[in-house]
Amino acid sequence: VQLQASGGGLVQAGGSLRPSCAASGRTFITYTMAWFRQAPGKEREFVAAIRWAGGSTYYADSVKGRFTISRDNAKNMVYLQMNSLKPEDTAVYYCAADQFGSIRNENPDEYNAWGQGTKVTVSS
Repeated sequence: VQLQASGGGLVQAGGSLRPSCAASGRTFITYTMAWFRQAPGKEREFVAAIRWAGGSTYYADSVKGRFTISRDNAKNMVYLQMNSLKPEDTAVYYCAADQFGSIRNENPDEYNAWGQGTKVTVSS
């Protein structure tokens, strides 16, 4: 499984970004795909997850109502639409994959494939 994240950048507070994750290497129908983030000096934290089959989603409380995770089956892409961004959203964002995993799994150690990360900076 190969994951390639892109689409980060610099945005002002209140703005929007949509990082993308290109997935390749196998069929992802049995996978849960997720986004995590890691701010400087902090542990990696769960952001959102989506079940590839059916599209069920789950969000961390800190982003609920502001972020939307989605996937494009035809393109093997996973997206994270981030609206109403706050300075505390500043972090490196990583996409991750977990075969047969639950969308409520917030433990990064349970995910066995990772993209390289894309940096998101939100200025105040």
